[in-house]
Amino acid sequence: MRVIVVGAGVLGTMHAWQAVERGHEVVHLERETEARGASVRNFGLVWVSGRAGGEELATAQRARELWEGIGSRVPGLYFRANGSLTVVRTEAELAVAEQALTRPDAAERGYRLLDAAETRALNPALRGDFLGALACSRDAAVEPRLAQPALRAALEASGRYTFVPGREVREVIGENAVRDDHGQLHQGDLVVLCTGAWLGGLVRELAPELPVRKVRLQMMQTDPLGEPLTTSVADGDSFRYYPAFAGTALDSLRENQPQPPVAAEHKMQLLMVQRQDGGLTIGDTHEYEHPFAFDVDEDPYEHLAGVAEELLGRPLPRIRRRWAGVYAQTVDTTRVVHREQVRDGVWLVTGPGGRGMTCSPAIAETTARLLNL
Repeated sequence: MRVIVVGAGVLGTMHAWQAVERGHEVVHLERETEARGASVRNFGLVWVSGRAGGEELATAQRARELWEGIGSRVPGLYFRANGSLTVVRTEAELAVAEQALTRPDAAERGYRLLDAAETRALNPALRGDFLGALACSRDAAVEPRLAQPALRAALEASGRYTFVPGREVREVIGENAVRDDHGQLHQGDLVVLCTGAWLGGLVRELAPELPVRKVRLQMMQTDPLGEPLTTSVADGDSFRYYPAFAGTALDSLRENQPQPPVAAEHKMQLLMVQRQDGGLTIGDTHEYEHPFAFDVDEDPYEHLAGVAEELLGRPLPRIRRRWAGVYAQTVDTTRVVHREQVRDGVWLVTGPGGRGMTCSPAIAETTARLLNL
């Protein structure tokens, strides 16, 4: 079978991976020379800890297994099972962590509650003032700016994969074929569209009532920290964002410990991951109302830097770069992804939202199974 995959972000690349793994030929089209959207503008987190119970958690757990297996074959992903610490600084945040331990799937997630000394022993770079942390052994990380090129290099070695960059698909022709903006026709047995946050143009023509919205975020990266950050790190505000922590303790936290105004306005949490060069990726914000600003707002960066410095107990290294990104998210956020047949032989897969980097291997595996690849 010949599969045409449109979109070379992590979701499209994982669909190409699944097809090649099953012995098929893949032609992979990308409108940019490289993916430039949310797939490279994220933390590289393989994040199990905060996922909603049920389908979302099952998808994340399966994806975690797949990431580890692929990482053993593709060293350029820099997969690392580093785990995470959600650091708690108040009694209200500690209560949320304690309630998380009572979940029936707490052991499956690898939850442990650590006191301050145990937290510092696990991650000595955390020298700030805090009560402890909720540890999650199942969380992991990859390098987002390196993942897609590394995966493509492995795919090309199969002899059944062709990457065609700089081609925007403009038209679906009949069944199983697309035409790009150079006028070239690409024909196969199946077309899979993984166009990320590009939801206009051809995508709107094919799926005019798409139940997907865009979300904008701001992030930054520092110079090398000068020491290892042995785990990924989150702050207590992340409890407000991830569905696994819903419950009476979170209700009390929201009622009795409001976020600072800038964090509330920008729907913020702190996430912090160390890159291979020693720098820290730090974020993030969430903006849902269109039109999005074309510039970045400095106040959230100042807030994030302040929280990070409080946890580290030291000044951050120089901020090397700042950026904004946009991802596509299902309007019904309980759905992991939107998967729709838009023509005979043509499928659209989009909308994983902030779960995209985590869940893409399992989403692609499910697509392959559903389409009998």
